[in-house]
Amino acid sequence: MTHYEQLDAWIDAHFDEQVRFLQALIQVPTDTPPGNNAPHAERAAELLGAMGLATEKHPVPAELVRAAGLETITNLIVRRSYGAGRTIALNAHGDVVPPGDGWTHDPYAGAIEDGKIYGRAAAVSKCDFSTYAFAVRALESLQLPLHGGIDLLFTYDEEFGGEVGPGWLLQNKLTQPDLLIAAGFSYQVITAHNGCLQMEVTVHGKMAHAAIPATGVDALQGAVRILSALYAQNTLYQQVTSEVAGITHPYLNVGLIEGGTNTNVVPGRVTFKLDRRMIPEENPTEVEATLRQVIADAAAQTPGITVEIKRMLLARALQPLPGNQPLVEALQKHGEAVFGEPIPALGTPLYTDVRLFCEAGIPGVVYGAGPRTVLESHAKRADERLDLQDLRRATKVIARTLLDLLG
Repeated sequence: MTHYEQLDAWIDAHFDEQVRFLQALIQVPTDTPPGNNAPHAERAAELLGAMGLATEKHPVPAELVRAAGLETITNLIVRRSYGAGRTIALNAHGDVVPPGDGWTHDPYAGAIEDGKIYGRAAAVSKCDFSTYAFAVRALESLQLPLHGGIDLLFTYDEEFGGEVGPGWLLQNKLTQPDLLIAAGFSYQVITAHNGCLQMEVTVHGKMAHAAIPATGVDALQGAVRILSALYAQNTLYQQVTSEVAGITHPYLNVGLIEGGTNTNVVPGRVTFKLDRRMIPEENPTEVEATLRQVIADAAAQTPGITVEIKRMLLARALQPLPGNQPLVEALQKHGEAVFGEPIPALGTPLYTDVRLFCEAGIPGVVYGAGPRTVLESHAKRADERLDLQDLRRATKVIARTLLDLLG
């Protein structure tokens, strides 16, 4: 039996245990917002420790957590050292958006039906807490001479940009890996992704009685003109094409609007939040400056209104670093062997924590347990689910890859 076959056999033999571990992680909510995620870290550390994976707990200072819009965060690191050599980091995030409506399964039960596990974060990305932990256990079960080390990084603020998760760990030099694999899906190796700019725009007018509207300034009317100008940008974005396979063009979405006082009152304030996805070829500074100018020009068409613009998030695009080739080659080789089909390397319109590592000069890719598409996973929708066979096979691919890189 080859070493790869031994890894596969160990994972098969311990797969029921792996599924129970994932169920236990799903059963501790990590809705973000509000982002009270330290209790999940405590439970994860307890479960990892019971498997022999000693876990460091790194609470983030409360003032930094509050400034990021969250309540509590404790980041986890499991360090495995095998002597001189390169360190591979494996990063997954435990924070998730709230479940929302429409579920036919309890979002915090980890129920299994027809070979799939259901629950918020089942597919993104508590599943890769288990993928990475059990891949490491499988690797160590071989008791082979290894060279280098592994940092398992389990963090809790990807939904809010990663700055007090991986960003904080990197800034404080708590992890200094040579290569990185971060949570993703099983049927492609992601080497590039879009950037994301999120802004909050508040339009101020002057409240007035609806019976005498001329005595006020309608903030909603001003907001409508601004929104029309922003949506017109989407037409222009379609004329811009990325050269990265898997990524199309930039786009803009307005995801939340609130304002006004009552039906019979001219609205004195309207606030909306926008999300602008940037292809890797775009310059984030120029993108933000252009949007601010579009907003200012549209606002000028409604006399009397003023506008405040606050940047909420700037996540730069993931630009592939040349040193990622050992990761790409190993994951593609073993992905094809385990899944029985070629595994492409391409880009994705999502944004992830990986960019923070690449900005620090650490080559990284996105790969983990999951279906072919976000749509199939129901991530950020009701009935998020993961095919357990994808979990099993992705764990084998990661274990084999770690053997290649550290063996």
